[in-house]
Amino acid sequence: MISLTDTQKIGMGLTGFGVFFLFFGMILFFDKALLAIGNVLFVAGLAFVIGLERTFRFFFQKHKMKATGFFLGGVFVVLIGWPLIGMIFEIYGFFLLFRGFFPMVIGFIRRVPVLGSLLNLPGIRSFVDKVGESNNMV
Repeated sequence: MISLTDTQKIGMGLTGFGVFFLFFGMILFFDKALLAIGNVLFVAGLAFVIGLERTFRFFFQKHKMKATGFFLGGVFVVLIGWPLIGMIFEIYGFFLLFRGFFPMVIGFIRRVPVLGSLLNLPGIRSFVDKVGESNNMV
């Protein structure tokens, strides 16, 4: 079992609530307030989980500046009141930032009993294989 400090536990909660508010905000037709709260909670939770210095180093690596610009720019655009455009920027930036983690996540999901069989369905398998073959590790 993984041992977490109290700060990391708080960060996991903040990140979870951030993802929940982002998802709920998108379901409710891109509600500005929910998306803004979700963005703030997600970024704050990430900083609590891995620490401020590591968060800063992760986002501001030289080869990730484009991804960081899109992600944080999308957060800013959502905060100023254009949620649809902001979420498009954020999603693009998120995929650029975290594409190195996708092969590991897909490998884990393939081992989960029900989800693994869903990923092996004919239409989904080719898409998942393309996403999972990324050679860029973080």
